[in-house]
Amino acid sequence: MSRSHPDTGQQPPAEVSYPRLSARTLRFTLGAPRTFSLAPDGSRVVFLRAPSGTDRGTELWSYDVADRTERRIADPTALLSADAENLSPAERARRERTREAAGGIVGYACDAEHRVAAFALSSRLFLADLASGKVRELPAEGPVVDPRPDPAGRRVAYAANRGLRLVDLDGDHDRALVPAEPSDTVAWGVAEFIAAEEMNRTRGFWWAPDGSALLVERYDEAPVPVWHIANPARPDQAPNPVRYPAAGTQNAEVTLWLVDLDGARQEVAWDRAAFPYLADVSWTSYGGSLLHVLTRDQRTAHVLAVDLASGATSLVREATDPAWIDLIPGTPAWLPDGRLVTTVDDGDTRRLAYDGIPVTPEGLQVGAVLDIGEDGVLVSATSEPMEQHVAWVGLDGRVTTLTTDPGVHTGRTAGGLTLVASQGLDHDGVLVRVLRGDEEVGGKKNGGEEVGRIGSRQERPPFAPAVTLLALGPRQLRTAVLFPRDHVPGSARLPLLLDPYGGPHALRVRSARAAFLASQWLADQGFCVVVADGRGTPGRGPAWERLVLNDFASTLDDQVEVVSEVAKRYPSDVDPGRVAIRGWSYGGYLSALAVIARPDVFHAGVAGAPVTEWRLYDTCYTERYLGHPDEQPEVYDRNGLLDAAASLRRPLLLIHGLADDNVVAAHTLRLSSALLAAGRPHTVLPLTGVTHMTPQEVVAENLLLLELAFLRDALANVGQTAGPVAV
Repeated sequence: MSRSHPDTGQQPPAEVSYPRLSARTLRFTLGAPRTFSLAPDGSRVVFLRAPSGTDRGTELWSYDVADRTERRIADPTALLSADAENLSPAERARRERTREAAGGIVGYACDAEHRVAAFALSSRLFLADLASGKVRELPAEGPVVDPRPDPAGRRVAYAANRGLRLVDLDGDHDRALVPAEPSDTVAWGVAEFIAAEEMNRTRGFWWAPDGSALLVERYDEAPVPVWHIANPARPDQAPNPVRYPAAGTQNAEVTLWLVDLDGARQEVAWDRAAFPYLADVSWTSYGGSLLHVLTRDQRTAHVLAVDLASGATSLVREATDPAWIDLIPGTPAWLPDGRLVTTVDDGDTRRLAYDGIPVTPEGLQVGAVLDIGEDGVLVSATSEPMEQHVAWVGLDGRVTTLTTDPGVHTGRTAGGLTLVASQGLDHDGVLVRVLRGDEEVGGKKNGGEEVGRIGSRQERPPFAPAVTLLALGPRQLRTAVLFPRDHVPGSARLPLLLDPYGGPHALRVRSARAAFLASQWLADQGFCVVVADGRGTPGRGPAWERLVLNDFASTLDDQVEVVSEVAKRYPSDVDPGRVAIRGWSYGGYLSALAVIARPDVFHAGVAGAPVTEWRLYDTCYTERYLGHPDEQPEVYDRNGLLDAAASLRRPLLLIHGLADDNVVAAHTLRLSSALLAAGRPHTVLPLTGVTHMTPQEVVAENLLLLELAFLRDALANVGQTAGPVAV
């Protein structure tokens, strides 16, 4: 397959560089409407949006469907007056786990009827009346985290200071529902590190549908090893102790409790020794509460129903897999008719299932359940990993695809209303359409009549990527190729720059302009930039994802194959004698691995926040793919970089934020030490005060410029690389 999209954009203002503009706009995401919630009667859509493409102060908005108007409900600037936003350590950690770089109102929760919305701002508690638009602050004890109204709209629960509190909507009776315990390792009502970082569960309490009780997580980090994150730029400050569950070590002890409104609580019982991971909790009006729990090796999962009288649980469904169980957002959950919604891996297709029976067709890979309605399920699904579509699956199993244009689409549905948010290669930003009804066209539902659009305030990028999407080689590797926008085919052979992520559960090659803006800018500096998704990436079926079992290092083979295929396809336009690679996180690991293991192919590498020793990464992610380090030490040795450091013969730039609590700086420092011990030249760039994200405008801009300078210099001196090339 091949799709080309010419440049139709505009040139940037001369006084603002692309790197600075990208950093200022958070890669052109600020101002996009997001985090949608639909009223069950279809009357309104609640969402978040920054006031402009360069303002990080996200606001709360409502869209009235009847008169097709938007109304700003809450403005953080007005609510805080002249006060600067003040975030608690707990809120900063929560945002780091969710990769939230914006400010202001970054999350909210509504009651069942969408009459009110609660949100935290500067660690204070606010309540918005969505009908009148009035916002008021509620009294709260301590820094507020994750406030949520009960479904009946009478009270708000919120986490604060390691306890869970409750306040009436009129502001009276703020009280500790679950008081904090004396131990600083115990917390109630928030997700532990592993759940938030690796299981996509960012919450720690769930209301009963009638608002009469809650299920509340309690975790105790006492068994988790204490690590210390120091700030070398401030030797007067003590290192920050953090509990980090590295592979092979102990996790936090997680329990779940049923708590009534008087504070009485009953522990929910399941075999926590065998199933220590609490992946998710579902409690809706369609049925009783469900738990999704996993064994530590993640090869067995149980869906459990909770007996609210005794706290006992009973098995609803068991799933097993010889490699690992994938966690699919929105599952498990009850259908209105009492059947259980899950996915099943059937052959090489991940299919939606009702009571274990597949209902979506072979070849349609289901990635998430977006919403469950009275007559069906809205899902994210695709038959082509470069695209993401929205489909409706009726209770009878009939499937209707609601999006057909190439692109990346997602959606929500409620009350006869469907919202579809779309990105594509033919337009900038996010296009949000609101649809009403289920019109039949040619015997198929089309998602309804468009009854409005929600505006985007994103900055328009200064250019449109000139990207060609391909499926290369015997493995049909999904690949994006970008040349300088003024490149004349055959006029010059350009150096190749690979720009992958390349690891499990993430895609870079998508049918959306935003995915390739930085890559296009790099191409415009004189490169042919190539982005490729190899084995382990989602959307191509379970077998493809499981090729990385015990073998992260093999993901490099796909990048090598892409270099060969691109060189064959563009023999007059690329120079395989000058190949560089850059990446961050798993992409950083891949970049460092490339120049160490395959210097015959890769001549320079930039590795940002790389994992270099998998024993230093967390339990849930690492053990899912590589097993337990005590049981398979050879797997960890084979996939790490430290033992292979002496093989480095190419220029390597290592970049790491010293405040990173996800991929800690020890990864880069240990690799640097191993390289130094082997006498291998390399460059290390430490970033003081920077975490795994780099949202700071000046840091993000200058990093890109420094990378560019390093790569240009390294590729200009390929023939002068010291030492023999060992393959």
